[in-house]
Amino acid sequence: MSKPKKHVFICAQQRPPGHPRGSCAAKGCNDVLQTFWAELQKRNAYEHIGVTYSGCLGPCDSGPNVLVYPEGVMYSGVGKDDVVEIFDKHLEGDEIVTRLQAPASVW
Repeated sequence: MSKPKKHVFICAQQRPPGHPRGSCAAKGCNDVLQTFWAELQKRNAYEHIGVTYSGCLGPCDSGPNVLVYPEGVMYSGVGKDDVVEIFDKHLEGDEIVTRLQAPASVW
């Protein structure tokens, strides 16, 4: 595997039901993760995009959270229907999806 141009981290943190911080798992991160992997496969983009699940990225109350490097852009409240837009605009087009970008006060 070559070094990816972009690397996407999807929070997959799980906490017990009712935990005060909540968790991305309780908000549908698995659907987001599976959709990223499916889109990666569909586009055969393995050579330039990496997709990895991660532990907590921080702002649990606004998840599911997705972090894209090398830019260090965090997206919050990401749903599976947002994945194609993130691929098209950010991962392949180098344009941040501002409607999903976490506010500066968070990241």
